[in-house]
Amino acid sequence: MTTTVNPWVRPYVLTGGRTRTQHQLYVHTLVSAPRYDQAVAADLPPESRHLYERARAGGTQSIAELSAYCGISLGVTRVLLEDLAAADHVQINDGVYDSPFDHRLLKRVIDGLRELA
Repeated sequence: MTTTVNPWVRPYVLTGGRTRTQHQLYVHTLVSAPRYDQAVAADLPPESRHLYERARAGGTQSIAELSAYCGISLGVTRVLLEDLAAADHVQINDGVYDSPFDHRLLKRVIDGLRELA
């Protein structure tokens, strides 16, 4: 079941007016939540909590997957995930795919397309 953001809340409200991240976060950047804490989750705003819980439940996932599953735009997802990473709630796996043409990424895309077929 996909959860979506409240349509009445503007994206800039969710990010505190920020539109960019300090680090380059690609749509294929992998994110995980190796140390999930239910008390932390309870204190997070709803959108951040959805991302945090999905990163835990779904294992290591790309930013695009988290964005799509949670129904949060990519820009907002990037900012919220960077905030979660800064607080050490999620782990952003930098450098896993240094090139958008990395063979591992292409294999994941092909495998995903096969699942849809």
